[in-house]
Amino acid sequence: MDPPSSSLTAMAAAADEWELCNDDGFIYKRQKRRRILTEPEPAPADPEEEETRRREWKRKNLLRVKEKYKKEIEEWEILSETLKAMQDKALGFQIQQQGRTEEKQRTAEKKDNASGALVDELLSQAEAQEMIIGDVSNLCDIAEAMCNAQEERLNQTYLNLPIWASPRDLMASLCDE
Repeated sequence: MDPPSSSLTAMAAAADEWELCNDDGFIYKRQKRRRILTEPEPAPADPEEEETRRREWKRKNLLRVKEKYKKEIEEWEILSETLKAMQDKALGFQIQQQGRTEEKQRTAEKKDNASGALVDELLSQAEAQEMIIGDVSNLCDIAEAMCNAQEERLNQTYLNLPIWASPRDLMASLCDE
């Protein structure tokens, strides 16, 4: 048996009041929003004006992104400068060590006690390696702190989602969209 045509019309009208929404795989129904047009839609603008408006929008968005990542960029610049300073320091220390080694070799040739010069050379190499390891350790600590801060920011974005709110707030936020 077919339902009467008035029932079909009522069902179609009721179905037209609802729409399916897909929000990143979360599918739900919501009532359609009705638009009340009080003003006629504007005529298509001049292509040059559209291009100017698009460029201005793009420029504003790029500035917003730049501000957002400005702090992170500054941290990476500091990290890069620290690494460069460490490299310069290590290079200077290597040159200094080579000079000492050559001097000690000349002195060791003059002296009969070559083992004392060798011990001094090995001791200075160990001190140089200790300084380099300390610098690299500091650099790793800075990088780890930056990663932890980034992880905290990402975790906070998930904690601020409305799903963690009360059921009433969750339903209100779903209905608002």
